[in-house]
Amino acid sequence: MLIVGLILAAAAAAFHVFIFALESLRWTEPETRKIFGVASEADAVTMKQLAFNQGFYNLFLALTTLLGIALFISGLVAIGLTLVFAGTGMMLAAALVLILSERSKARAAIMQGSLPLLAVIVTAIGVAIS
Repeated sequence: MLIVGLILAAAAAAFHVFIFALESLRWTEPETRKIFGVASEADAVTMKQLAFNQGFYNLFLALTTLLGIALFISGLVAIGLTLVFAGTGMMLAAALVLILSERSKARAAIMQGSLPLLAVIVTAIGVAIS
C-alpha cells in the first residue's frame, strides 16, 4: 500500500511539473492560454511574470515530493515520508484554496488536487499498516 501511495505522489509531482512548464515556459502560447482561460495574448503578456513565479511554486512542490520519494527509497524513511506528505499536502492545500476562492475553477482544482489527495490517503494508510 505504501508503494502505491508513493507512486500516486510521483504522479502528482509529474502533474505539477507539467503545470510548471505551462505557467513558466509556455504561458503565452495559444494552447496554454486556452487551458487557463486567458483570452488574449496581451492579457497573457501582462500576467506572464505572475504565471512564471507561480509555475516555480508548482515545481518546488513537485521537487519536494520527488526528493521525499528518493530519500524514502534510499532508506531515510522518516525524512522521505515527511517530505512526501509536505509536498503532496501543500499541493492539496493549493487546490482547496483554488476552489474556495473561485467556484468556477472547480474542474481545475479537482485536476490539481485529486492525485495529491489520493497520495496522502494511500500513503497514510500504508504507513499505518506497516
